[in-house]
Amino acid sequence: MVTPPSPLPPSSSSSSSLPLSIEPENLTLTLIPGLPDDLSALILSFLPFSHHARLRSTCKLWKQFLSSKTLLSFRRNHLHFFNLSHLICIFPEDPTISSPYVFDPRNLAWCHLPPMPCNPHVYGLCNFTSISHESHLYVLGGSLFDTRSFPLDRPSPSSSAFRFDFATQNWESVSPMLLPRGSFACAAIPNSDRIIVAGGGSRHTMFGAAGSRMSSVEMYDIGRNEWVALDGLPRFRAGCVGFMVGDEFWVMGGYGESRTVLGVFPVDEYYRDAVVMKFNKGEIGKWREVGDMWDEGERRRLGRIAVIEDINGGSPSVFMLDKADIFRYDMDCNRWKKETSIPKKLSDESSVGFVALNGELHVMGSVIVSDSTENRKSRQNKRSASLFLQIYHPQKMIWRTLITKPPFQQTLDFKTAVMCTIRL
Repeated sequence: MVTPPSPLPPSSSSSSSLPLSIEPENLTLTLIPGLPDDLSALILSFLPFSHHARLRSTCKLWKQFLSSKTLLSFRRNHLHFFNLSHLICIFPEDPTISSPYVFDPRNLAWCHLPPMPCNPHVYGLCNFTSISHESHLYVLGGSLFDTRSFPLDRPSPSSSAFRFDFATQNWESVSPMLLPRGSFACAAIPNSDRIIVAGGGSRHTMFGAAGSRMSSVEMYDIGRNEWVALDGLPRFRAGCVGFMVGDEFWVMGGYGESRTVLGVFPVDEYYRDAVVMKFNKGEIGKWREVGDMWDEGERRRLGRIAVIEDINGGSPSVFMLDKADIFRYDMDCNRWKKETSIPKKLSDESSVGFVALNGELHVMGSVIVSDSTENRKSRQNKRSASLFLQIYHPQKMIWRTLITKPPFQQTLDFKTAVMCTIRL
């Protein structure tokens, strides 16, 4: 156990190059007693990010350092990129009323983030997109209800954009998108401070087959804090997924037009194709259409997508979870080829999380486990939901499993929860 910092003898002094701003009355204190601050900062920077929230209460100096941008700079300068903490950011519900959480599968550690700034006129935010860039987490768009609109029970798309700084642990509002949208494709462009969004609509989770569709595309310049309109998609597309493959932005799946069954019930017409936009040395290309990725009747819609980056700088691998099977996308023949099946099928195949971390695919689902607690008079059995992870390594072609107890009470519904990953 680390001993809290104590005053040094008069003959000792702290390092002349302190890693953070120290108040004058604390000049005789060091981060770790007996060690220079530079070395102490390096040691603390190797601690998993998911433990930082608990360690901030150790002492005032640790709180200052673990809440500073110096820490993230130390980690990025001294840790290999793939040794940084690769975390899952989970939004169980509307982030303005329910705290988002960060989960570290490597250390089975959870920490909560503060709720997003609240607007008293809107509620029920869903179908937004979360994406990370360096040490920041962005929440873009979505669908919500606005008490100032009419009729009150009709959801509206949102153009709002918020950014969370993991160094300061604070949210801030950034420039809103040019057009409001939810259920859209989004990706951070590599080696640039830009984020691109495409398509989307106004659909809300409370209304399964309603809402508008759109084809507009925008790009956000983080440094300038402004959005710029780009060439729109070839056709309306909502509920789609976006990711980068090298210098190309891919938009897959989604739905466009809808038809009615018996002239009453609307049913979406899901796309089987993809479109691609190329970024070449700052120049933005035109959209290129990719044909159908599967044959009629093979599957109804695109499954959940996860992308594994190549550590050697090659093309990433794109995977899809379709019910209990995982497929790998073959770009040469534009087909999905079966990779493997999950070892244990989940009871609700529609509520499954699918993300890529540290070169592995994580399939997540909620399971009910019995928690027996004994008191003085009787033995009570409490049933609580745990998070069950089945993890697949594509290169080694092996599976492993983890189980963890989330810190929130409600069962995590992956049909409505929003997730992304971040390296810190």
